[in-house]
Amino acid sequence: MRLPGLTHAVEVLRDRWGVPHIYAESLWDLFLALGFVQAQDRLWQMDFHRRLATGTLAEILGEKALPLDRLVRRVGIHRAAAREWEGLEGEERHLLEAYAAGVNAYIASGPPPLESILLRYRIRPWSPADSIAWARFMAWSLSGNWDQELVRLWIIERFGAETMAELEPTYPPGKPVVVPPGATSTGPGPGLGDDYSLPLGGHPMSNNWVVDGHKSATGRPLLANDPHLALVMPSLWYEVHLESRELRVAGVSLPGLPAIIIGHNQRIAWGVTAAMADQDDLYLEELDPHHPTRYRWKDGWEEGQLLREEIRVRGRGQPVVEEVLVTRHGPIITPCISGEERPLALRSVCIEEIPFAKGIMGIMRAQSWEEFRQALFYWPAPALNFVYADVDGNIGYQLAGSIPRRRRGHGIVPMPGWTGEFEWEGFVPFQELPWALNPPTHWIASANNQVALADYPHFLSATYADSPRIERIVQMLGEKERISVADCQRMQNDLLSLPGQELVRRILSLRPTDPWCQRAQSFLKVWDGTLAADSVAAAIVEVCFVHLVRKALEEKVGAWADFLLGKPVHPIREGPAFFMGAASWLLRKMEERPEWFRDRTWQEVMTEALKEATEELRRRLGDDMSRWQWGRLHRQAFRHPLGQMQALAPLFNRGPYPIGGDMNTVAQSAFIPHRGYDATSFAVSWRMIVDLADFNRSLGVLPGGQWGQPGSRHYADQLPLWLRGEYHPMLWDRQAVEGNVESRLVLEP
Repeated sequence: MRLPGLTHAVEVLRDRWGVPHIYAESLWDLFLALGFVQAQDRLWQMDFHRRLATGTLAEILGEKALPLDRLVRRVGIHRAAAREWEGLEGEERHLLEAYAAGVNAYIASGPPPLESILLRYRIRPWSPADSIAWARFMAWSLSGNWDQELVRLWIIERFGAETMAELEPTYPPGKPVVVPPGATSTGPGPGLGDDYSLPLGGHPMSNNWVVDGHKSATGRPLLANDPHLALVMPSLWYEVHLESRELRVAGVSLPGLPAIIIGHNQRIAWGVTAAMADQDDLYLEELDPHHPTRYRWKDGWEEGQLLREEIRVRGRGQPVVEEVLVTRHGPIITPCISGEERPLALRSVCIEEIPFAKGIMGIMRAQSWEEFRQALFYWPAPALNFVYADVDGNIGYQLAGSIPRRRRGHGIVPMPGWTGEFEWEGFVPFQELPWALNPPTHWIASANNQVALADYPHFLSATYADSPRIERIVQMLGEKERISVADCQRMQNDLLSLPGQELVRRILSLRPTDPWCQRAQSFLKVWDGTLAADSVAAAIVEVCFVHLVRKALEEKVGAWADFLLGKPVHPIREGPAFFMGAASWLLRKMEERPEWFRDRTWQEVMTEALKEATEELRRRLGDDMSRWQWGRLHRQAFRHPLGQMQALAPLFNRGPYPIGGDMNTVAQSAFIPHRGYDATSFAVSWRMIVDLADFNRSLGVLPGGQWGQPGSRHYADQLPLWLRGEYHPMLWDRQAVEGNVESRLVLEP
């Protein structure tokens, strides 16, 4: 094919899993071809992501997308992306232009995606700023926690600061921290009580680990990563292998973004998990009743910036106009929050005047630990735990991201914006962010757990994932002197529930009189602790756990427990992540607070919860207890945005499939009680194991496939592998690629 803009011919070899291996002379040609190839495979997904990030979904989807567009337009990610692109210089600008040129070459010459035909619209050309907007939006959706701030505020106002402190699922003491590897937490970190009582006028999950040559069966490092995100069709990630004279790299990118986010080049490998750092704050503003564009600042009034956002809505003759007031702290977002009227401004790293493109593009080219850290210096958001390995045998860890330094408080509840007391004073210097190189443990691991010990001088977060996943990973790393690739596979697919085992011990101590509860206990007595899809005991444990958590919360906050169990605050995602930390929280309360309930003991409440669980299971799955398998309740569906239409669902969607695990198993498949037991929250969006002894032995798998066209052979061909916990090889050397070529495309100038 002829491709305008190329300087030399480019070869694209697609292997039998649909993964493109792109060989080019120069970086310009490489990234131009990447744009063309990604558009070939995923153009409608790229356009959907762009519209998601820029608040233009309602143009094609109509009224139902308007609430989301309104919020995104108010936050202004598209405005921040446009400003960054205007000031961007150097290689990053050059390569973003090349990528956009490749995307546009396909838009101009290729057939339109099925989705745009069904929705009857033409996809507009791609702009480099669109890639920046998508990067910022993804960062914001993974790093923001302002919904948690709101729920804390509402609970404090109605039930008091002491109640909120009781409900905070702080990281438990004695559990693993990321750095130093092998250390355990001594407590939750800085006291947050003052924040709860100050005057007032969230996150993805993932696992990664790396072992050095002393701990590896190969004598060289092994690096494993499985990021946990909501699963969709097509798969969120796009696997690709890029080669030119200046760059050789393989792994996964995000369609619309010309960069490998997780992967390896010829010398280093890297993986990520969310560090759960707090990069958002809400400020309560006081507006001038006589001049509503002015807001109080200390002893006077300051003029805000009034922006007009016109949102086109399919089916409406006139656009919806959103007038956005921007204060020194950020845009007022209150009109998009149901049940809240006070003017709340959002300050987020993701809309700050910080370059995003430089860090994203730089990691791929690093050749050493020093160069890797230099690239991470420019990584702003989301804050991530990067694990590292290289062919020389080094392993390392670096926290990367712009972490605000707050003048007062910790940003866990909305603060008054007019006093000047709660301002950001820059960011934690990169040199002071936690890191580790070649620790004596010979391994490093993270699973969204507490990053540093309590004496670390900077505040990072009040909210980490619960400890069972990292406990289990550390436990498995310690079980063998040498870890193999097969061991990493087994670890990534592990379904053992540590809190489930503890809860079962307590349930078996009960003396229920109800015969259904007694029969349920007989299944629990022989349970092996794994949340397998075919396990009856797993279903009993999980349903009982939900009832018990709800009872404990409702005792303190009544119906407001819904927000802690996933009721959403805004249209971007499910509600605050309290339930993700509820297991350790509940077990600690049962130990430390025997008087939690006013008129009942924990034993009595557990008996009630067990009875209610058996009643629910009978109602949902019938009276044959042998058919109460966890996978009949807990299923994973893979939904496409257009699959919401009943007539199109069979074409675009896959599943649902029975699946094991929950939010606390290494093979995570989290559910939100507010929406039931299906795995609608975080699950494994990509599995990767990199063998630094031979990159050709590296493995990966997507929960879907490479291509975005429903009905195509690579739309969902990796899904059976993913469901079985299997992988495909990440082909690296040209000889290995040539031995698995399915198609060959030559792009010529």
